[in-house]
Amino acid sequence: MPPILKATSVLAAVAALSWGLAGQAAAEEVAQATLYGDMSAVTQTMLDHAGHDGNNFLMTNGNYSQTRFYPNRQINTMNVKHLHPAWIFQTEVKDTMETTPLVVNGVMYVTTAFDHVYALNARTGEELWHYKHKLGPISIYCCGPNNRGVAAYEDMVYLATLDSKLVALNAKTGKVAWQSDIADPELGYSETMAPTAVNGKILVGTNGGEYGIRGFVKAFDAATGKLLWTFNTTPENSVGVWATKDASGQDLHRDIAAEKAALAKGGDPYKTLGGGVWQNPAVDLKANRIYFVVGNPSPDLDGSNRPGDNLYTDSLVSVDLDTGKYACHFQYVPHDVWDVDSVSPAVLVDALDNDGKLVPAVLHGGKTGFVYVNDRRDCHLIRVSEAMVPQENMYALPTHGVGTRMLPGANGGVEWSPMTVDPALSLAYAINLHQPMHYSVKEAAYPAGKLWLGGAFSVIPTEQQWGNVTAVDYNTGRIRWQVKTAQPMIGGIMATAGGLVFTGEGNGLFKAYDSQTGSQLWQFQAGAGVNAPPAAYSVDGKEYIVVGAGGNAQLDYKRGNAIISFTLN
Repeated sequence: MPPILKATSVLAAVAALSWGLAGQAAAEEVAQATLYGDMSAVTQTMLDHAGHDGNNFLMTNGNYSQTRFYPNRQINTMNVKHLHPAWIFQTEVKDTMETTPLVVNGVMYVTTAFDHVYALNARTGEELWHYKHKLGPISIYCCGPNNRGVAAYEDMVYLATLDSKLVALNAKTGKVAWQSDIADPELGYSETMAPTAVNGKILVGTNGGEYGIRGFVKAFDAATGKLLWTFNTTPENSVGVWATKDASGQDLHRDIAAEKAALAKGGDPYKTLGGGVWQNPAVDLKANRIYFVVGNPSPDLDGSNRPGDNLYTDSLVSVDLDTGKYACHFQYVPHDVWDVDSVSPAVLVDALDNDGKLVPAVLHGGKTGFVYVNDRRDCHLIRVSEAMVPQENMYALPTHGVGTRMLPGANGGVEWSPMTVDPALSLAYAINLHQPMHYSVKEAAYPAGKLWLGGAFSVIPTEQQWGNVTAVDYNTGRIRWQVKTAQPMIGGIMATAGGLVFTGEGNGLFKAYDSQTGSQLWQFQAGAGVNAPPAAYSVDGKEYIVVGAGGNAQLDYKRGNAIISFTLN
C-alpha cells in the first residue's frame, strides 16, 4: 500500500478513536450534568447556577449574565451534520414568534403572539397544558403582537402581556395564581418582554417608547404580585450635559442654542419622554445590581419638543436589585432623532480594560452596529468595537418631505436580537441588519396614548438589504469573523461548549456555525422565518437544540407556528 494511503488510514483511525472518545465523554457529561435542588420547583439556587446547568434552560438568555452560552458539548462541530428534528409542535397561533423556550426538569414553556403559554414535554413535544390570556379592550403595541417568553420561579411561571399585566401561572397546571397591573395600556404601555425572576422578585420593564410614555423597570413580589419598587428611566432632570457627540465620537449635529430655548419655553419633557425597556436586565448577584438598556426617546424623530440629552434614553443603566436605586449609567446616543436606540440585552463578562487589566464588564450590541464594552462598576465606556455594518450619513438630521438617507437605519445593526458569548474564546456573537432608510420629520403634539413618531422612517426600496453573523473579540473590539446573509437578521443567537453557534434567518433556514471560524456546518429549512432565539437542554442524557419558527412582524418574514426540537439520534 502506498505510504500516503497508509498515513491517511492511520489518521482516519486516530480521528475515529478521538471522535468516539469525545462522544463518550460528551454523553457522560450530559448524564452527569449538575442538578441544583430537588427539581420540584425552580429554586433561587438553581437560577444562581443556571449557566452551568446543561439539563435545563432556566432563563430567557440562559443565565443572569445573559451570555446565552450552553455548557454541554454532546452536539459539537464533528457531529452537528447529523442533527435532525426530534419533534415539532404546532401552536394554535400562526403569527410572529420571538419566544425563547424555557426548560425545567423535562418540561418546556413557550409563548406565542397574543400571549398564549404552552407547557410541553421537552422529550416528545406533547402538550401538557395551554393558557390563553384574555386581552383587555385596550392593547396598543409597537412592532408586532410578540411575546418573548416566561420566567420560572418556585412553582410558578410568569407572563407579561400586551395589555400590560403580569400574570402568575401554576407551573404544573397553567391556572392563574394572581394577576397584577403593570401600567395603563390606554396611555400606550404594553409588554412583549419576558420577565426576570430573582431573589423573590419578578422584574419587568415596559414597551411604549413610540407612544409618549414614561419608561420604567418595576419589581413585583413573586408570591403575591405586590409592587416593590419602580425605577423611572426618564428622570425629572432629563437634560444631561448637552453632549454633541455619540459614544464613538461622531458628531450628532445638535443645535444646542435652539434646544436651550425650547427648554426655557416648555420645561423638561420627562413625563412623556419614552425610554421603554424592551429586554431582560442582566443580574450581577455579587454586586447586587441589575444592568439594562433603555430605548428611544419620544417622539422618535422630532427632537424639537424634547430638548436636552433625554436621559436615560439610548443608555446602559444600572440600579440596586433590592431598592431600584440608581447606581450608574452611560448614554450611547444623546438626543436620539434616528431611532438607533438600545434594545438588545446587556451581557455580563469579564473583559480587558485599556490597561490590559481584567475587569467586570457589560456588553451591548447597538442598532448603530457597534458592540459597546462598559465597566460594570461605574458604567464608563471601555471601548467600541469595529462597525459590524456600513455606517453612512449616520447622524444626518431628518428633514421634511422625502427625508434624509441614513444607514444602518432604525432597525439595526443589532435590533432587539440577544447576543451570545463564548467566554473561552472572549468572543461575542451578534446578528445584524443592513437596511438603508429615509428619515423625514413632522412636528406633532403629544397624542395621549397614540403613536407618536414625529415623522417617519422608510426603507429605501432601490437599495440592497442584507444581514450578517459577526464574532467580535470584546477584549480588543476587533471583528474575528463575519458571515453575510441574504436577508436582514433578527431573532437571536446561542453559543455552545460544542464549538457551535446557532441562529436562524427570515427565509426559514436555521444554521449552525463553527464558533471559532464562522464556517457553516449545518442547516435546516423550517418552513417559516426562524426569528426567535434558540435554546438548548438535555433529557435522559440526550442533548437537544430548540427554536421557534413563526416569522417576524417587524420585517414581515413568513409566518408559522412551529416549535422545533433537534437532536442527533
